Amino acid sequence: MNRIDLVDAQLPQTQCTKCGYDGCRPYAQALVDDEVPINRCPPGGDVGIARLATVLGKPVLPLDETRGLHVPLHVARIDEQHCIGCTLCIQACPVDAIVGANKAMHTVLAALCTGCDLCVAPCPVDCISMEPVQPARAWTDDDAAAARSRHQRRATRLARESREDQERLRARSAVREQDSPALPATATVAGADDAAERKRAILEAALARARSRRAH
Repeated sequence: MNRIDLVDAQLPQTQCTKCGYDGCRPYAQALVDDEVPINRCPPGGDVGIARLATVLGKPVLPLDETRGLHVPLHVARIDEQHCIGCTLCIQACPVDAIVGANKAMHTVLAALCTGCDLCVAPCPVDCISMEPVQPARAWTDDDAAAARSRHQRRATRLARESREDQERLRARSAVREQDSPALPATATVAGADDAAERKRAILEAALARARSRRAH
């Protein structure tokens, strides 16, 4: 196990980004490079700071509460009556703990949720809340290992999907160039603007329906 792996193993793997980095692994890299203090992980709390101090040979520091407070384990809950199926929470979840489809109800798999709360802010109808785990329990090293594995699988899947999307776009572009005359650049831009406007109109209509339901 290299030093980054060793430091990463002390982190809770909630992937909450409260430390200012895009997940636990980048924070571990910054710690090894001595670019950041060891007290910027609210989910790890004082125990996590002590573990990092031991591994890195640094003095224990109090938690930097500007990054957030250490709280009991919470999980996300979706008010399914008001979910509009926008998929923004699914895109935000770093461990694929939310299931659902476009324009269909979404559900949080509580057993997989790390409590990162990254799904809350993107929800356009405020139908996601963070609730304490019942019965209350502590986040364990086994939880952390499972969350790390899911986060890695998600990153691999997203990279693969991005490559596949790029390949499809290149293939479609090649077919269009062969089968039809080139469109003026202004036509291409106008088409993209029209598509974006349709998406905005659909989302605004869904939001209006959700607000109406909540008002009644």
